[in-house]
Amino acid sequence: MTDVQPSTAEHPGIAAKHPGIAAKHPGMQRAAEQRAADVQLRVADAITAFAGSMTFVYIHIVFFALWIVALGYLLKGDPYPFGLLTLVVSLEAIFLSTFVMIGQNRAADLAQAKAEHDFTVQQTLLQENTRLTVEIHKLTSEMHQSLKLGDTPPPS
Repeated sequence: MTDVQPSTAEHPGIAAKHPGIAAKHPGMQRAAEQRAADVQLRVADAITAFAGSMTFVYIHIVFFALWIVALGYLLKGDPYPFGLLTLVVSLEAIFLSTFVMIGQNRAADLAQAKAEHDFTVQQTLLQENTRLTVEIHKLTSEMHQSLKLGDTPPPS
């Protein structure tokens, strides 16, 4: 019978956030390995991880407060309603939304890899089950013949 046991390698993203949880699914493992091999995707993952943290929020709170107080009120450097700050925040939003979409693509890639692996395993198990069913029917027919009970109809 085919070996359908998942491997024990951990998915890097899950392992980093939840060290006790191992993503053992081979399809997810392959997708994670492919993603880890691409430098651009690793950079995107690092930025997404940082942008999704409370550290990112705290840095922005301090940055905005300093910008508003220092440049806006003390130095009168960024006139009301803070046009340069608005530009910086808008550009940051554009890039962060791109990283969110990259993360969504990653999730879709993992789901697709898992689905493909599951389909392959299910097909293998179906073939094995069919083979075993035919074999059982053959053995049952032979037993009935030896006991003079006649043939049994094949399974439908």
